[in-house]
Amino acid sequence: MNKELECCTICPHNCKINRTKNPGRCKSTDKIKIALYSIHNFEEPCISGEKGSGTIFFSNCNMNCVFCQNYEISQLGRGKEITIEELANVMIKQQERNVQNINLVTPTSYALHIVEAIKIARKKGLEIPIVYNTNGYESVETLKLLEGYVDIYLPDLKYADNNLAKKLSNAPHYFEIATQAIKEMYNQVGAPILNKEGIMQKGVMIRHLVLPNNIENSKKVLKWISKELPKEIYVSIMAQYFPTYKAKEEKYNINRKLTEEEWDEIQNEVSNLGIENGFIQE
Repeated sequence: MNKELECCTICPHNCKINRTKNPGRCKSTDKIKIALYSIHNFEEPCISGEKGSGTIFFSNCNMNCVFCQNYEISQLGRGKEITIEELANVMIKQQERNVQNINLVTPTSYALHIVEAIKIARKKGLEIPIVYNTNGYESVETLKLLEGYVDIYLPDLKYADNNLAKKLSNAPHYFEIATQAIKEMYNQVGAPILNKEGIMQKGVMIRHLVLPNNIENSKKVLKWISKELPKEIYVSIMAQYFPTYKAKEEKYNINRKLTEEEWDEIQNEVSNLGIENGFIQE
């Protein structure tokens, strides 16, 4: 693994920095860094269920979203370094708390470490599903290394507008990269499979956060999903946006919550496109 990290190409930025000596573009080194692990009861019902999802929040991120609600973790790097063995033990601890799954939040920079931790955790009795909760800005080559280790992919599809992606998240060519990544995820795990309690055991669910003043971007995202992916795939459309971190700056034009009119327009688009599986926030 150290060899790969000496010229890092784990994510689409391909910064090729030697992470054993210096932080990469994502501010991550060759050490795992996590901010916290907890039981989260407010994911989608098929992820949290009644027992909650066993989240592990990784520090740092390969995107720089100006509206990030977890910016202290993702952008400012709050957290502590742990070993691969310790990460495996955290997974076991979460399972012992009787959660529905292990939910890896912003895991991209640590994908190689995560594979090794899952191997160790499985030897120690890890049985519950692994959720890979990502911003969608993923390398297909890295995703291929995760095959067989991840049960549920929970990617964002934030943008169909690449100019918007560059402006708000510093993620060049986001749409092409994220859509290819999502297709690879689907190739690996397929459409959602739920148990008798309605909890997802395998599959892909795409999240999309609707941004104010950018309804056309959201419509294009939804159109791509309806046109390019099987109807069985789950979509989670979120209205929870509020301006935080740098989003309060006027130059980004997202310094407010959604209006009821904007949200109604998105809900109508979902209906018109015939998207049936998944969740729409109230």
